Amino acid sequence: MKKAVKSPVAILLVAAIGLYYGMAAAQTYPSKPVRLIVPFAPGGAADIIGRIIATQLAQQLGEQIVVDNRAGAGGALGAEIATKAKPDGYTLLMFTTAHAINPSFYKLPYDPVKDLTPVARAAAGVSALVVHPSVPVNSVKDLVALAKKKPGKINFGTAGIGSFTHVSTGLFRLLAGIDIFIVPYKGAGPATIDLIGGHMQASISTLSAFLSHIQAGRLKVLGVGGTKRSTVLPGVPTIAEAGVPGYEANAWFGVAAPAGTPKAIVDRLNKELSVIVTTADAKKRLLDQGAEVGHMGPAEFGRYYAAELAKWARVVKEGNLKAQ
Repeated sequence: MKKAVKSPVAILLVAAIGLYYGMAAAQTYPSKPVRLIVPFAPGGAADIIGRIIATQLAQQLGEQIVVDNRAGAGGALGAEIATKAKPDGYTLLMFTTAHAINPSFYKLPYDPVKDLTPVARAAAGVSALVVHPSVPVNSVKDLVALAKKKPGKINFGTAGIGSFTHVSTGLFRLLAGIDIFIVPYKGAGPATIDLIGGHMQASISTLSAFLSHIQAGRLKVLGVGGTKRSTVLPGVPTIAEAGVPGYEANAWFGVAAPAGTPKAIVDRLNKELSVIVTTADAKKRLLDQGAEVGHMGPAEFGRYYAAELAKWARVVKEGNLKAQ
């Protein structure tokens, strides 16, 4: 039996019908509460920023946004739940840097590109390189020189295997060409406690994790990991300008939806999110978390996500970072 071949007219008709129903759905969207899956435990940066977005988005859409914490597997558990949800705009995912890192360490139960649709990036939290005050350095160049003088002797604490702090430290080691010892902890909290106690010499993590300790003099900050200086600490140079050219590590936060979510709904959500992140209240609350507004629409965010996937895959491979 010959396989039926659809005519160009039939294909266009199907596409037109799909577009019509997508636009019709967007006009009545939302007509019930929307679930925002936060794939991490309550209290962390992703959860706090997710709740900021949920509160503001509820006001914009005129419908309740229910935050659903589904922690596990470094964010992969919540992402898997999102990919299996009906693509109708009523299930969204708090989408973070972790989702660009996980594919380089683990075999995921979903396709990180094909099964998710980036909606919008809302903010980026800059990383920071800090040392214990007892370490005899005052700049990134000093630290690099010390590491070269004492290979393998400087301990960098991280939040665990496959975490943002793990890969951002791996990137630093790779670009600086130094031999440092990367120590995985079960979370950023324990790593920071040991750093403050002098059991670790250095660490790279989100600025929000260190800010209060920097201000109290318990930690010394040498540089920030963004492409520009932080609004919070404008006097601190970027790691790139301070001696490690090309270094950039940002913990970003955005929203994604299941693949197949109507474009009209994705565009509507992006439009509302672009308004939210420009409000004075949202900007202040994001800054309180060490994050700054960094909006990207669906297309730009999709390209950025693809670049992040490739970047961290290269760092993991070339830096010989292991899952175990």
